[in-house]
Amino acid sequence: MKSKSLEGTIAVVAGATRGVGRGIAAMLGEAGATVYCTGRSVRGNLSNMGRSETIEETAELVTAKGGRGIAVRTDHTVEEDVKALFERVKQEQNGRLDLLVNDVWGGDPLTEWGKTFWEHSLPDGLLIQERAVRSHMLTSYYGAPLLASRKQGMILEITDGFDYRYRGNLYYSLAKISAIHLAEAMAADLRPHGVTAAAVTPGFLRSEAMLDHFGVKEENWRDAIAQEPHYSESETPFYIGRGIAALAADPDKFAKSGKVLTSWGLSDEYGFSDVDGRRPHWGRHAAKHGLYDERQDA
Repeated sequence: MKSKSLEGTIAVVAGATRGVGRGIAAMLGEAGATVYCTGRSVRGNLSNMGRSETIEETAELVTAKGGRGIAVRTDHTVEEDVKALFERVKQEQNGRLDLLVNDVWGGDPLTEWGKTFWEHSLPDGLLIQERAVRSHMLTSYYGAPLLASRKQGMILEITDGFDYRYRGNLYYSLAKISAIHLAEAMAADLRPHGVTAAAVTPGFLRSEAMLDHFGVKEENWRDAIAQEPHYSESETPFYIGRGIAALAADPDKFAKSGKVLTSWGLSDEYGFSDVDGRRPHWGRHAAKHGLYDERQDA
C-alpha cells in the first residue's frame, strides 16, 4: 500500500488532460491528494487538439489511485475561466491551496520542426506563446495569492530541458525556456512569503501522443526502439508525477526554490521508480550518447 504522504493536500494541475499533466495528477492522487484537474477537453466537448483524452478521465484516475479527483473545464488562456477556477478552489477548500502545477502546453500541432523562425507560421508561433507562456502567467497570477496568504505551498512550471540552450525551434524553445524563467522569477517574489517555485522537466516521454507517433502502445513500447534507439531510456508520464509527489511531501522543498529539477534527478534523490519498475535516467543517457552534457547535479 502506497504511503498517503499528501493526504489533506489540495492541488491544481493546470493542463491535466493527458501526458505529463495526467501523470502528475494521478501520482498526486496516489499520495492521497485532492487534485483539481483542469483543461479544455471534456466529454462531449473536446478541444481542437484532435485528441480523445478528457479531464474527467484524469479525475477518475486520481480517485482510483486513492486521492480525490475534481474535473474543472478551464481554458487557461481565458482570464475569466482562470479567475473562476481559483474562486471555486478558495470557496470549496476554505482558502487552502498547497500546490499549483502549470503544465498547459498545446504547442505540438503548432510547432514546425526543421524551419527557421522566419519560415515558420508566425500566427502559430505566437499562439504557442499564448498557450504555453501567457496561460501560465494568468494561472499563477490568480493562484499565487492563495499560497502566499497561508505562507506555504509550491508552484511548479513544467518544461522541456533543464537549461537555456536552443531546443531546435525558436517558438518551442522560447516557450520552454520561458517556463524556467517564470519559475526563477516567481521564486524571487514568493520567497518572502515562504512559497516555493521551481521548474521540472521529464526525460524522453512515453505520452499518449508519442506512443501514437511511433505506432505502439504502452504494453509494447519497446518496439519503438527500432525506430528511435534513444527510446530505450524513455519514461512514462507517471515518473515525473511520482517525483513531484515526493517533492511536494518534502519538508525541505523550499531549498529547491528557483531551481530547475529533473525527473531522473528527483528519482536519484527520493528513490522512487517509474510505474513499470524502471528508473530511467535521461541525463546520464543523453550525456553518454553526446546529446548534451549532463549537469553536475542532474
